[in-house]
Amino acid sequence: MATTHDTGATPFAALFPGQGVQRRGMGARWRGTPSWSLVDTVSEASGHDVAELLLDAGTETLARTDLAQISVFTASLLSWTEFRDAHPEARVTAFAGHSLGEYTALVAAGALTAADGARLVGARGRAMADAARHRPGAMAAVMGADPEAVEELTARVRRDGADLADPADPADLWVANLNSPQQTVVAGSPDAVEAAGALALANGWRYSVLPVSAACHTAYMAPASRALATALDEVTFRPAHAPVVSNVDARPHTEGRDWPALCARQLVSPVRWNDTLHTLVTGLGSPRLTDFGPGRTLAALARRVFPDVPAEPVAGARPVAV
Repeated sequence: MATTHDTGATPFAALFPGQGVQRRGMGARWRGTPSWSLVDTVSEASGHDVAELLLDAGTETLARTDLAQISVFTASLLSWTEFRDAHPEARVTAFAGHSLGEYTALVAAGALTAADGARLVGARGRAMADAARHRPGAMAAVMGADPEAVEELTARVRRDGADLADPADPADLWVANLNSPQQTVVAGSPDAVEAAGALALANGWRYSVLPVSAACHTAYMAPASRALATALDEVTFRPAHAPVVSNVDARPHTEGRDWPALCARQLVSPVRWNDTLHTLVTGLGSPRLTDFGPGRTLAALARRVFPDVPAEPVAGARPVAV
């Protein structure tokens, strides 16, 4: 397979994206390849018709949290599997995934089988969708402000809204994703996210509401975290595996026993992606970063954090705005 990645002697860190990079027909390039057998494995383990999702599902269908997650997981895993089969000599320093992508990273690193990864992604997606139905939320990206300023913004929204908030829609707002020094995602109640937008724009920052109805990586996901913990008890993590840098603490982990607690915490904790990239590049010495997802979202984000470190998608990925 032709690829934009240097498949020679240069080691690299493998990155796997989360929900939001899905698009119609994103699995077509792997149909008929040996790696396509993964689709049957994931479908059986997750309870979803993944072939339909990867080939024919439209934008509205793929916007559903549970369907988006299993689709992106499978497409990214297909990308990784095809690359690995074509380039078995390629050296990987470590693995990391953004939110949902952490599960793809765990499979790629050998911590989970593809079937167990699919079971967890299926359970996670359903639990998050159910939590969002019971307590709808919203998310938005703030760009042009450093993380400390955004943290102050969320505190102000909570403080200013404390006395005025409708109990049915309180002024709940938290930092959900620390993506880069200039991009932070906030999440919480819809009214609080709207209020944060007004403050961000007044400060001269850019602000973009994400097309989701959930407040991911916040306290709103506590019921989903408890449901996921039950699913985590039913799968087996391998005792030792290649390094995977966790979203929760931005540290590399190589022991399967660490992951049940980390995965459950991830749903209610901010994704420390900027710190994760620093761990991969400066902590683990990864000289290159490769994005194994549909599109090139993580590659583009990595170049913003480390402009001098090569960061590319595998071949065939189309640009996605960050």
